Amino acid sequence: MNKKNDKLMMTIVGLAIGVISAALVYFGNPKNMGFCIACFLRDTAGGLGLHKAPPVQYIRPEIIGIVIGAFLAAFAKKEFRSQGGSAPMTRFVLGFFAMVGCLMFLGCPYRMILRLAGGDLNALAGLVGFTAGIFCGIFFLKNGYSLKRTYTLTKSEGYILPIIELVIFALLIIKPAYIAFTAEGVGPGAMHAAVGVSLAAGLFVGVFAQRTRLCMVGGIRDLVLFRETRLILGFLAILVAAFVTNLVLGAVTGTPYFVLGIEGQPVAHTDGLWNALGMLLVGFACVLLGGCPLRQLVMSGEGSADSAVTIIGLMVGAAFCHNFGLAASGEGPTPAGKTAVIIGIIVVAIIGVVNTYVRQDAKVATETK
Repeated sequence: MNKKNDKLMMTIVGLAIGVISAALVYFGNPKNMGFCIACFLRDTAGGLGLHKAPPVQYIRPEIIGIVIGAFLAAFAKKEFRSQGGSAPMTRFVLGFFAMVGCLMFLGCPYRMILRLAGGDLNALAGLVGFTAGIFCGIFFLKNGYSLKRTYTLTKSEGYILPIIELVIFALLIIKPAYIAFTAEGVGPGAMHAAVGVSLAAGLFVGVFAQRTRLCMVGGIRDLVLFRETRLILGFLAILVAAFVTNLVLGAVTGTPYFVLGIEGQPVAHTDGLWNALGMLLVGFACVLLGGCPLRQLVMSGEGSADSAVTIIGLMVGAAFCHNFGLAASGEGPTPAGKTAVIIGIIVVAIIGVVNTYVRQDAKVATETK
């Protein structure tokens, strides 16, 4: 596929995903949260009992669909590769703090775009911080940052996370007593589309995100480093399609799906500084990880054990945030959450330094001997 056709494909996929994401709100998902990887991983962690915050407990089929869709697409195109071993614990820590940043902002990069498409101007502060965080990560990339090579693993290793997702889906359907479901009408966890609709949406996103390598972190990174616009076109298309879909749904139903403003936005707070710092942490961590939370889900479906470890880090981070009062809410950030974001930025910077300069110095010392 040549570059022109590749960009056209990315744009078409982005438009389709934007429509689906906005339509999921019509079918029951929270407003401006038709799709949010961080929020849905948090809800799933709560559904599995990893945290005890009732408003955000529900196993989200969209997450399951993304992993299975990516797995099926990769397998069909012979792109499934079971591999891992590239600094797994470092990736766990980066995933953990990426989630801390997401839950300060109340959304992942995907939801940031959907919040803008719904008129939430608070997301602009998040976008500024997110871009700044990506520039921080790019600084280390330009100076040789690396988590070192991955290794080929047995095929069974790559199958583990998709199988786990199928087991979790079975739990959602069977509904054993130990699976938590948010009471109807209480919090965003109680707002969800029908299981079949959510799963179908997740499968679509998983398949086409795998085929196009859709990633917002990668989009801004590639634009800055290589002046390459292909990936960023996908998210611009999502923004436009979700915006238009919100306007159409509002006109057809009489219920506003696009409300321009700062105050009173759904599942959002108005503290611009901490919205920006939260997303700065997300952008910084995700550049060092090599992809946003959506991309990590897709790569885990492609057989990457490293991305699977990152997903576990994201889920543990979500549980930690809600168990220890780090997550922001519509009332704003908590003092503990602010502290966690600052610690996260420092830790991610240390990871950048260690995997850029310290390892290079060690290599030079070894070669000198």
